[in-house]
Amino acid sequence: GVAFAWLVRNMLTGLDKAGLSLGFNFLSNTAGFGISEGIRYSPTDPYFKALIVGIINTVWVSFFGVILAFALGMILGIARLSSNWLAKQLSKIATEIFRNIPILLIIIFWYEAVLLPLPGVKESYSFFNAFFLSQRGIYFPSLTASVWLIPTAIAVLLVGWGTRFFLKDRADLPAGLVPLLSVLGGVAIAAVCWAILPSAPIAVDVPTETNFGYRGGWQFSAEFLALLLGLVTYTGAYIGEIIRGAFMAVPKGQIEAARALGLSELSTFRLVLVPQALRIAIPPMNTQFATLIKNSTLAIAIGYSDLFNIGGTIINQSGRSVEVFAIIMSSYLIMNLTVSFGMNWFNERVKLVER
Repeated sequence: GVAFAWLVRNMLTGLDKAGLSLGFNFLSNTAGFGISEGIRYSPTDPYFKALIVGIINTVWVSFFGVILAFALGMILGIARLSSNWLAKQLSKIATEIFRNIPILLIIIFWYEAVLLPLPGVKESYSFFNAFFLSQRGIYFPSLTASVWLIPTAIAVLLVGWGTRFFLKDRADLPAGLVPLLSVLGGVAIAAVCWAILPSAPIAVDVPTETNFGYRGGWQFSAEFLALLLGLVTYTGAYIGEIIRGAFMAVPKGQIEAARALGLSELSTFRLVLVPQALRIAIPPMNTQFATLIKNSTLAIAIGYSDLFNIGGTIINQSGRSVEVFAIIMSSYLIMNLTVSFGMNWFNERVKLVER
């Protein structure tokens, strides 16, 4: 506490000598710079909105990164334990490569060596005339909701719930038939709404080519894809080793007992190995997810407009380094604590309770 108080006093003294004072009123000033990534934003918007754009972009790439890194880690970890020689060797090579190269170099590799050499917009790769891949990124269809979406969703839920309510006590129906009929009832009412309503509850917006790119749909920019691929491959390699170690930590007697009970290989994996391995893997995976979020600050190397990149631009223009860094640090702290809270909650749900 004494050391922290001394540091704060030293900071305030330095700011006073420089003729500066702490305050966040500058956040209402006009930013004056553009951001090409994220929600709608213009240079006339204030610094505050620029920071909001950066936070959303960081959360966006971190969200997809956590999900895909976990999926890749599961694949690599399970493949390394496979009896298939080729799958085992390929997963081993991929894991060792991405674990032993700095993540910054991996991100730059995906950006400079993989995405930028792709053809331009005019010669972009087309898939089903709906997905377009070029050096600008990937364009794909988006879903647009109309005013009829909420009424349709309510009707679907009411029909599905009503069907289940009236049929759940019917002894002459198989138990698995009631949920199926509930789903079919919801699908039927959704189809009816789709046919009779003035406009569809959900419309599909397919990208169309223009003179300057594509219009409509959604886009993942090349910078976003490079950062995402770098975070996923680097973190996924570490998660793969965590998954492999967790499966190897399950006692072999559990597998032998499952075989003695007549369980198939798939049932043994799903009902015996996975639940026990996840209990071991969750705590170290929590650390990897937090590291992934913090590593997203390397987006500045390829020009992706994340929170750290936008914050640096604001500092250069306003000179408010203390306030901006306080906002950046608080934002990353909240993000990581949220992920940690979720993982700890899940860990409490799945862990074995011993006497």
